[in-house]
Amino acid sequence: MKVGFFTMPLHPPGSVHSETLDSDLEQLVLLDKLGFEEAWIGEHFTAEWENIPSPDLLIAQASAITKKIKFGTGVTCMPNHNPFTIAHRIAQLDQMLKGRFIWGVGSGGFPGDLAAFGFETKGSENRQMSFESVDLVLKLWTDPTPGRYKSKWWDFSITDVDDEIGMRVHMVPYQKPHPPIGVAGVSAKSETLVMAGEKGWLPMSINFVPSRVLKTHWDSVKKGAATMHREPNRNDWRIAREVIVAETTKEAIYQAKNGVLNRDMEGYFLKLLPKSKQLDTLKIDPNMPDSDVTMDYLINNVFIVGSSSDVKEKLQELHESVGGFGVLLAMGHEWQPANFWESSMGMLVDEVIAKI
Repeated sequence: MKVGFFTMPLHPPGSVHSETLDSDLEQLVLLDKLGFEEAWIGEHFTAEWENIPSPDLLIAQASAITKKIKFGTGVTCMPNHNPFTIAHRIAQLDQMLKGRFIWGVGSGGFPGDLAAFGFETKGSENRQMSFESVDLVLKLWTDPTPGRYKSKWWDFSITDVDDEIGMRVHMVPYQKPHPPIGVAGVSAKSETLVMAGEKGWLPMSINFVPSRVLKTHWDSVKKGAATMHREPNRNDWRIAREVIVAETTKEAIYQAKNGVLNRDMEGYFLKLLPKSKQLDTLKIDPNMPDSDVTMDYLINNVFIVGSSSDVKEKLQELHESVGGFGVLLAMGHEWQPANFWESSMGMLVDEVIAKI
């Protein structure tokens, strides 16, 4: 098992953007030094708590001051971008990172972002729109035939080639034929993960999903892969989790209940998820009342919190319960207090992952 990082990032409303961007960058630099394999950065326009609208800019900055860690967009919300434009931005980013890049794609889900760009809040049409956009990007990278590309959602033109002045679509990714593509699944029997299996993309499961749903996620990947007579590799599967490692389980639980994890859950997610009708994703029993979804419940049933030995045991149990996966993505929060969180991430690498 390898370890990575997934950050929205999370900062309370009213935070100073220049300061939070600096702290996000500092986290990425330290994660590289600690030996994290990869870090994914979210994209949101109207979420004050999740305050980065351009993860590619932060990734470009971070790539210049890190050495080994790979970066991923988590995710590029495809309805927010013209395919012609995003094809060039992502290709340039991959060139700048010289292959230390994974392209996470999706349809987005934050209600304010969907409204800002004038899209339906229901997922099926957004999903179709998103993956048509991905297909157009891939065509731009591999076969940019001149002409007009017009569909229900998109309209752009590829100009005729003029060799005399060097006019053509020319920006392509560093990695061939393109960077690895990743998509995230939320719901049970995720159709997005069916597509991941079909297309050979990297499947991810978000941090809120309990084991009962995780098991269906790999079934979805296998279902999609079977249509292409392909056997998917479980080492490609990323599972995100809230993780806190401390010297003792008592200390880890104290930090979970009294620190930034509790602040972010109580102040944001446990308010957002009911509004977006997604609170059920946290439930080990879909029939349990919403009022039972508390921090105590999450710590005991969904999050991975404890001493290094307890966290190792919980990860092994998770690994066995879903049949195996390749990369644990620890979720990002403000590291307050800094010494505790830096130690926690270091212990996760050295005392947990290294011994599994």
